[in-house]
Amino acid sequence: MQMSEGVSGHPGTLLLTARAHRHWGRGVIELFGEQDGDVRFSPTTQEKLADEATQSIIVAGRGSWSRALVDGAPPTDPGRLADAIAERLRVLGRPAVRVRAADFLRPASLRFERGREDPDARYEAWLDEGALRREVLDPLGPGGSGRVLPSLWDAAADRATRAAYVSLPEGGVVVVDGELLLGRGLPHEVSVHLSMTPAALARRTDEAWALPAYARYDAEVDPLAVADIAARVDDPRRPARRLSAIG
Repeated sequence: MQMSEGVSGHPGTLLLTARAHRHWGRGVIELFGEQDGDVRFSPTTQEKLADEATQSIIVAGRGSWSRALVDGAPPTDPGRLADAIAERLRVLGRPAVRVRAADFLRPASLRFERGREDPDARYEAWLDEGALRREVLDPLGPGGSGRVLPSLWDAAADRATRAAYVSLPEGGVVVVDGELLLGRGLPHEVSVHLSMTPAALARRTDEAWALPAYARYDAEVDPLAVADIAARVDDPRRPARRLSAIG
């Protein structure tokens, strides 16, 4: 990796060069999928990421509801960023509801039908996508009711949470955090993806069996490229904001 100053007007930008691609080899390919060209990052902070996402949500949802997805594997801690975004929205006078995708998982009998440690099942079948759409995202779309269910299923207890519905006035926002959220066609106005290199993710996870699910996600969806806002968080104290891909 080399430091490049003044690349496209971004001093201090981290440029992943072809040399870095050759040096890192397969790990980089797994992270960036088949993306052509190099990906540029600029150092940032968690606070600046939250500020940028908040502003994007406000711009996207003028006069109506907004839905934001904060996506990332558990070691990237997407919930922390989602909480910060929701707090900023409330300070700015925008009602915000926080939803965890982990509270919309299928019952254990369905999640573990192929075993408790099946990475393909985690990728394809753990999330109750239909319930998340029906109870959270669709009600905030055009013609929606604004009535949101904050949680549906307690995965640890394997039973319904019996949460009460929350009515959001127009201009309200739901901020959903979770893993493997993009590429499913879930309706939203703003998406944020927190990424780790395969090596960093392997070091920080306590669920090594799930690593193939994240590798498949990177290869099939390329969330680092498709998210509206994306950042590398190998070291959560020193995130790096994705700037662009260059050919």
